[in-house]
Amino acid sequence: MKGERQLGNHLRAFRTAKGLTQADLAQVIGVSRKTINTVENSVFVPSTTLALALASALETTVETLFFLVEAP
Repeated sequence: MKGERQLGNHLRAFRTAKGLTQADLAQVIGVSRKTINTVENSVFVPSTTLALALASALETTVETLFFLVEAP
């Protein structure tokens, strides 16, 4: 559908810049490693609560961590 958007993210870049593995970040915010993986790979769109927790743990803002992209 034209105009449809998907959620992109910079999660992997911010996580690796902090020297964290997916498991490390998952433990910090209280989710599974698989949750981090699916968000990083844009398979799963996080809830507002999860997005805020990720941004806080990575010391950035939700707006910096996540962005909208046009769907192919």
